[in-house]
Amino acid sequence: MEAVNFVTPRETIEIYLPDERVIQAKRYSTLEEIFQILPEWKNPPIVGAIVNGNLRELTFPIRIDSDVKPINISEADGARIYRRSLTFLLEAAFQELYPDAKLTIDHAVVSGGFYCQVKGLNDFSSSIVSKIEKHMQKMVNENLNFERKEVPLTEAIEYFIKKKQFEKVRLLKHRKKSHLVLYQLRGQKDYHHGYMVPSSGFLNIFKLIWMDNNSFILQYPRRRSPMILEIIPKNQQLLDTFKQYGSWLKRLGVDNVGALNDAIEEKKIRELILVSEAFHEMRIAEIARKIAIVSEGRRIVLIAGPSSSGKTTFSKRLSVQLLAQGITPFPIEMDNYFVDRDLTPRDEKGEFDFESIDALNRSLLEEHLSRLIKGEQVQLPKFNFAQGRSEPGEIVQLASDQIILLEGIHGLNPRLLESTPTEKTYRIYISCLTQLNLDRHNRISTTDTRLIRRIVRDARERGYSAYDTIKRWDSVGRGEKKHIFPYQDNADEVMNSALVYELSALKPFVEPLLRQVPFGTNEHVEAKRLLTFLEWFLPIDTELIPDNSLLQEFLGASILKEFHIWNPDQSDD
Repeated sequence: MEAVNFVTPRETIEIYLPDERVIQAKRYSTLEEIFQILPEWKNPPIVGAIVNGNLRELTFPIRIDSDVKPINISEADGARIYRRSLTFLLEAAFQELYPDAKLTIDHAVVSGGFYCQVKGLNDFSSSIVSKIEKHMQKMVNENLNFERKEVPLTEAIEYFIKKKQFEKVRLLKHRKKSHLVLYQLRGQKDYHHGYMVPSSGFLNIFKLIWMDNNSFILQYPRRRSPMILEIIPKNQQLLDTFKQYGSWLKRLGVDNVGALNDAIEEKKIRELILVSEAFHEMRIAEIARKIAIVSEGRRIVLIAGPSSSGKTTFSKRLSVQLLAQGITPFPIEMDNYFVDRDLTPRDEKGEFDFESIDALNRSLLEEHLSRLIKGEQVQLPKFNFAQGRSEPGEIVQLASDQIILLEGIHGLNPRLLESTPTEKTYRIYISCLTQLNLDRHNRISTTDTRLIRRIVRDARERGYSAYDTIKRWDSVGRGEKKHIFPYQDNADEVMNSALVYELSALKPFVEPLLRQVPFGTNEHVEAKRLLTFLEWFLPIDTELIPDNSLLQEFLGASILKEFHIWNPDQSDD
């Protein structure tokens, strides 16, 4: 056995990349300095790395030999670093040009961008947006450093009081930690819940698009096309839904997390829950009334939305409201129309693609819908998932005034019912369109909210760990981008299933699940990010939540779980 000795540390360290390449560098070199040797350094741009199981920004110095996985902007963490940095660049440029005006970074838009609103600028026009964009580009060309500094919480609060950014002060007063990381770009300071790029020179792919007299879009590259900007559709149908919900939150005085935490601390959360639920009920009743008006000519109601939007509970609450309108809906499960397993299409990896629209027997579905509307008896299929084949199901016949509720991810895809005129259907898109933000510059991702919902539900109903759910989430997202989001503008109605208080309600359930994700995995990095994000929310007692709430679909106490529509013709006289 060789002798064990104390030695003087060598002056270099080694970096072990996932593809087995090894880089030698001077000890305490930053990731930015090390990665510049890589041929893929800028294609697409590397903006961070996983170092020994932890996400790090490019300014992180490497002290010891390390396993390192570079992160570029085509990956989830890299995209977040890029977009977060880009919003800070916009914020700094805007404040330099218009220090007395107010900029709010709102929600995401289709094809890659953030909807931004401006207050305090008269005659806000496309020329002003062009001026801001040119100033941002000038700052990019100057390659200005993003300076990172950890400061006492009291110092950060004093700074934001001086800047009159009181929603940030409101949020920070509930912070448990005694410090805060601030980034500085010239004279602008802010916290941006996560890592940044080292300097403005990294941010050369963006565009500003003027929308109207108080808003514009900050466009960024998508993960699927990280080196270019996609075309932004002129019709942003979800925009009105976001505006409606945002306006409602402002009327409540709870349009940011600091205000929500104040309501919880001041024992006003019961009232906030009741009003939030009333808003949902009002919207569902409104949709039911509209369906009732056109029900004679449009007897097929199609409901679609991404994962964890609350489609199941929404469908049942819509059924209740339709019954109140004197209409008896008949729900049909789209999953029962899967083709047999040997006919199921496969994806590029050779695996069964159950999310493809060609995994459905569309001709049989359309035939059955046509016959049901004519009043004929139809034997529905029942898909045997264990055997992977379609089997005979129940025989049904509809009354002349009944409508069909058809829920599934392909509900808005024109290929689903190709022979049925669109004017014979009523199409509803549902999603959790979160409008509550941490503050004016730090938005809450609708995708994060849905992921947290799903982690809680999967653990209770399917026995999945948070690791399992997070591992599947990227695949779920790809399916949504392919099969759902391209068709959302086909909807006649949009239902926003977000609830202002929901993350405070989900927090006590999801945090223990996230803490169980094994260290050293990519899923642990995501779990850590979500745990850090949830630190901003105070928890609430879920006993306050009504048992028919959309949120109870995920918490597991929904009174609608066993709700089934009865056939009035079989009732006693």
